[in-house]
Amino acid sequence: MKFYDREKELKTLEETRNVAFSKVSQMTVLTGRRRIGKTKLMLKSCEGTPMVYLFVSRSSESVLCAQYTQIVRDSLGTFVPNGIESFRELFRYLMEIGKQRAYNLIIDEFQELEGVNSSIFSDIQNIWDATKDDTRVNLMISGSVYSLMHHIFMDYKEPLYGRATSIIRMKPFSVSVLKQILKDHSAEYTNDDLLALYMLTGGVPKYVELLMDGGAFTVETMIDHVLKENSVFIEEGHVMLVQEFGKKYGNYYAILSAIASGANETSRISDVTGQQSLGGSLQRLEDDYGLISKLRPVKAKEGTQTVKYEIRDHFLRFWFRYIVKYQHLVQSGRFEDLRSLVKRDYADYSGHVLEAYFRDKIAEEQPLEQIGSWWESKRGKSEDTDPHEIDIVAVYFKEKRVLLAEVKRQRKNFDAAKFERKVQLVKNKLFANYKIETACLTLEEM
Repeated sequence: MKFYDREKELKTLEETRNVAFSKVSQMTVLTGRRRIGKTKLMLKSCEGTPMVYLFVSRSSESVLCAQYTQIVRDSLGTFVPNGIESFRELFRYLMEIGKQRAYNLIIDEFQELEGVNSSIFSDIQNIWDATKDDTRVNLMISGSVYSLMHHIFMDYKEPLYGRATSIIRMKPFSVSVLKQILKDHSAEYTNDDLLALYMLTGGVPKYVELLMDGGAFTVETMIDHVLKENSVFIEEGHVMLVQEFGKKYGNYYAILSAIASGANETSRISDVTGQQSLGGSLQRLEDDYGLISKLRPVKAKEGTQTVKYEIRDHFLRFWFRYIVKYQHLVQSGRFEDLRSLVKRDYADYSGHVLEAYFRDKIAEEQPLEQIGSWWESKRGKSEDTDPHEIDIVAVYFKEKRVLLAEVKRQRKNFDAAKFERKVQLVKNKLFANYKIETACLTLEEM
């Protein structure tokens, strides 16, 4: 699959490289979940310019340095002495090269250096501080373990805190980019095909690439490709979570599994997992790991107890909902049964995903003050049996205008009278002085 999107990131990296090559060395940090395209972006940005690419694997320091020494020689055609056994010595030599010539230095999976030698980050800090003003090295650092990268570069107690010129947090492809990719590969795609691509990949570039390169352009073929024997998708969630959580894997796994199954309130998560004190774990999953979102009704106050949780990552949500829940089918090799089950559930499951799709689409199209949903718990008995919730509430930036929308896969399932009652309720409660726009959003509007 060809390179898509990332224009803003490429521009930032180009501007940073120009400064590094003409003035003083620059350090850029790229973070983001596994498979988000960090490596491909860095390599793309270096096309046509001198580059050294170092991948940090789990090996001994001396073995890595021997490999890196040869890579530097081959990449820059320069002399590097034999016998370098410490990363400190190698990094010092790399910065010395930067006194004579400008070049890009990429260190990929940077967080793994902690396991190689815990003093390396301090060594890098000391050498960088002493040499960056007299060298022309465009240093790009990336890592897939978000919590560790955040800790290394954004914890003020750590040696590399404040050293990065810029920190780029890589995000999934937008819905407009997914549209373009699917159109390029299958001009006759349907909106259901687009929704399936969004649902299964969440816009993660590597997942999209695997489907496109595998010729999976329709709902049926995408599900078949993801849920086939030996598919990389089967173990992907497990690998991703073990990378991120390490020894704490079990507790967080149980919480994420509960949320994916529909237990999205603290009390229900506690009931499902048997864990009583969840506040700290939920906060870490949201703030440190970036895997869940705390949802409040639009315009709700910060301290409101009306809170729900959802898994941010669409692939991970799907993985828990089907691959984990039906692990007995995976373990027994009954992939055809699993695929049939998912296809049978598709209309219902994708209907919930469609809400997220439209929230992303609306947010991409125009600046917003806030976008989300609205709901409230009904008190007491009432003859009104309508659920007190609205799927999408979009408040437009610096305007007294709000969009209230109901999301349905098919327009025939939309009850205009019920929706109007909810619109009036929300208008009276929250938006009395706003211009109200309403919509029913379906597959047709994708």
